[in-house]
Amino acid sequence: MALTGKLSTEIPIKASPSKWFHLFANKLYDVQNHAERLHHTKLHEGEDWHHKDTIKHWTYEIDGKVLTCKEKIEAVDEEKKTITYTLFDGNISPHYKVFKFIFHVIEKEDGSAYVNWTLEYEKIDDSVEPPYGYVEYLTKSSHDIDANLL
Repeated sequence: MALTGKLSTEIPIKASPSKWFHLFANKLYDVQNHAERLHHTKLHEGEDWHHKDTIKHWTYEIDGKVLTCKEKIEAVDEEKKTITYTLFDGNISPHYKVFKFIFHVIEKEDGSAYVNWTLEYEKIDDSVEPPYGYVEYLTKSSHDIDANLL
């Protein structure tokens, strides 16, 4: 069984792609006010929510369990509307050596738009299941966020 993997989900959105990217690129602290399963977030280290050296602490719910992790931004590509986040500590590190969320806002030629979430991970060993609960969490949270951005 492979220790590394990638999971992805693409969610159609009704709110404008620019609103979506602005929320994640410039107002990350506000995401907790838009998603039901995101209970709390705070700055853990640093003063700017969007600086690559800043570490945030997140509390969220997956499969009915309240979990925590820390996160920092690895990369931002404004032209491609893509942000890569590295998650660690809390409930992540006991199971995964590497855990990343890649957020991408996609505008189609027909005028429709999507949010694509890709999870890249490396499990600590074969006993760890792939993080399917995180895909469901991101899908549900994206629907919540989209409704609130409208």
